[in-house]
Amino acid sequence: MIFKTCAFTGHRPQSLPWRFNETDQNCLRLKEILTQQIANLAGKGITDFLSGMALGVDTWAAEIVLSLRENNPALKLHCILPCKTQAEKWPIPAQERYKMILKQADSIVYTSRNYHTNCILERNRFMVENTSLLLVIYDKHKQRSGTGATLRYAQKLGRKIIIIDPISLGITGLEQI
Repeated sequence: MIFKTCAFTGHRPQSLPWRFNETDQNCLRLKEILTQQIANLAGKGITDFLSGMALGVDTWAAEIVLSLRENNPALKLHCILPCKTQAEKWPIPAQERYKMILKQADSIVYTSRNYHTNCILERNRFMVENTSLLLVIYDKHKQRSGTGATLRYAQKLGRKIIIIDPISLGITGLEQI
């Protein structure tokens, strides 16, 4: 599975300029670019996509895979969750969105049954260790973040990496694919 696999990571909404406003033009444009990149990867033979299902980028990417899967049933969404209570404290609409995605996922993997200090780090490492490509929505000014740590771990393991800057919308790493 690792050779045809892409994992997603990115900043949470509160770390993006538009925060939770998904109707903001910059958010909509980022989602368009993310959709284009996932479709391009599917066109190059990537069939399995791993989402950590956090708020923001992870959720958007999972929804995009599910949408693309309607016309390409070879695509698979694997939800890699840090614990069973991941969404428990989220707002109700976000919990409902989360549950709808999980119902449509091809598989759900829990890296831990219960929440603990390192469960999110363990989830992120599991995804990197089980993918050949990491698609990252990453603001280089936020190096001290879970997204930054996941990116550095992927670099350490020699994974292919595509980075989309959420501010400039610039894309780097395409030459690796």
